[in-house]
Amino acid sequence: METSRRSVLIAGLASSAVVAGLTTPATAAATPVRQNPFTLGIASGDPWPDGFVLWTRLAVDPTAPDGLGGMPNRAYAVQWQVATDQRFHHVVRAGVAVARPEHAHAVHVTVSGLHPGREYYYRFRSEGHLTPAGRTLTAPARGTTPRELAMAFVSCSQFEHGYFTAYRRLAEDRPDLVLHLGDYQYEYTKNTYVAPGGNVRDHDGPETTDLASYRQRHAQYKADPDLQAAHAVAPWLVVWDDHELDNNWADETPEKPEEGFLERRAAAFQAYYENMPLRASSKPRGIDMQLYRRVKWGELATFHMLDTRQYRDDQGCGDGYKDCPAAVDPKRSITGERQEKWLIDGFRRSEARWDILGQQVFFAQRDNNAGPLKVTSMDSWDGYVASRDRITRGWVDARVRNAVVLTGDVHAHWASDLKLNYDDPSAPAVGSELVCSSITTGGDGSDSGTTAHPWLKWNPHLRFQNNLRGYVNTTITRESMVADFRTLRTVRDHDAEAFTRAQFTIEDRKPGLHLTGETPPAPAARAFSVDDTVAWETVRP
Repeated sequence: METSRRSVLIAGLASSAVVAGLTTPATAAATPVRQNPFTLGIASGDPWPDGFVLWTRLAVDPTAPDGLGGMPNRAYAVQWQVATDQRFHHVVRAGVAVARPEHAHAVHVTVSGLHPGREYYYRFRSEGHLTPAGRTLTAPARGTTPRELAMAFVSCSQFEHGYFTAYRRLAEDRPDLVLHLGDYQYEYTKNTYVAPGGNVRDHDGPETTDLASYRQRHAQYKADPDLQAAHAVAPWLVVWDDHELDNNWADETPEKPEEGFLERRAAAFQAYYENMPLRASSKPRGIDMQLYRRVKWGELATFHMLDTRQYRDDQGCGDGYKDCPAAVDPKRSITGERQEKWLIDGFRRSEARWDILGQQVFFAQRDNNAGPLKVTSMDSWDGYVASRDRITRGWVDARVRNAVVLTGDVHAHWASDLKLNYDDPSAPAVGSELVCSSITTGGDGSDSGTTAHPWLKWNPHLRFQNNLRGYVNTTITRESMVADFRTLRTVRDHDAEAFTRAQFTIEDRKPGLHLTGETPPAPAARAFSVDDTVAWETVRP
């Protein structure tokens, strides 16, 4: 997407530029956009050593029922800049992208040719309107080991159940990288999924079943300023779970029998891509979308981003918590054979200090029965025991230095030691799992303690549980990974503060978790800010 200095200067002249087949401003004067079209914010994602993806989507009316955000049915030129400073005195890359109606006026810009391991700022301009600046980073160069990485991960943001304050607090913590592990949006129409104590706001539109309704729902979420702040502070790695399409879907099987489910799946996939900062390699092809991928942070960490929905066998025994024979069927898989092989091959080739699986559903065994029966969730890895065993054995056999699984889905903070044999309390830990609570889903939750939950007694490898909402911050170094479980007392107060409920440390080459502290509530630091009115600078050589 690089352009010459001259072409960028020409593109910046509103009087006569013709860009990528667009009509000139004079010809297009019949349908100018007078309102700010950047109501959905900006984002970056999938960083690599010399670049990243930049994203925006034009919409003047985010919740318009046609899913096109109130935009006229025509293409628009969108200028973009990348700079080394917040005020764009030193622009290093710039160009023009085209926002087209057939893609809901979404823009994905693949930026390359930058320096590795650097902080950059970016912004967009169209129709005389300018976005605030976003902060992003390139990944470190291969063969290098950076001193540390500040990585946060999140999941499960149900718009109706609370304010997205946790996203704002995450932005204030200023991570270098954010992982979103699924349930970015929810499919239900209003008053269908109600939190304890009632919902604080409503979804617009019907249940999402077609392209227009999925686009509308994504736009309603993206219009939230707290979510926009979290996107603007750092690059994101995203994967979906179920609610981006339909609750507990499994490959081509919906939760409940549904005519036209594959058409719904294709629509959901298209809308997901249109609204996420994903590489072009993730563009959907009908009902298929390549979402599992690998991102390296130098030799410090490798992120294996998984898709546990698109290729899985249907949940056993009709789903739910069951003592189910299908759960241990060796032929069943939650990843599919091809993704499983890709993951295990990645373990064998890894030279990273930390191999991190970014994925959706609970990985460790979690038996909710105190008696002799093993009653577990058929929607989690417990419903696909052989699949879990093969992958765990894969990283053990490959002698992965430090294996850590990151998880969302369950609307509570958890931490656990991972084992080859969960039924033997004396079996050694071979990895660790960190589970983030929801941003809002389930409403306020409760401060249910840290280590006294009954499930921890029934499953000694489970080390921590807390039912407040929030996110997890991690600091990854050569010596350790430190996880801060950040929580909010309420999601009904837009100004609620975040505090660290518990902190765990995983030491290099020492699998397993160590509780290293609990801290009282404390105000978060403030994030970077950029004056929205900074003029669009001429590109400097």
